[in-house]
Amino acid sequence: MIKVSNMENDNGRAIPNQFIIEADNGDLLFQSYNTIIARKNYGKVMLDREKWDYSKTTGKYRNLFLGEKKAETEKKIKSGEYTLADLNA
Repeated sequence: MIKVSNMENDNGRAIPNQFIIEADNGDLLFQSYNTIIARKNYGKVMLDREKWDYSKTTGKYRNLFLGEKKAETEKKIKSGEYTLADLNA
């Protein structure tokens, strides 16, 4: 089963066009509009190679999903902790 829900702001209100997708296999995905930006699965994080830093708005919600700032995300990409992949193929 797959569960899709809107991300929520600090007030608990749904954020339009920003989604969290939960799958039975343990995947947790962040989708902005129609594009998968990030995927978490059992502690491993994959970011879409082309879209992970698409815009300021995407970045804001990516940071919320990952629980970190962009500089930390960039450091983890550089170290190999996070993988870049084509999540929208």
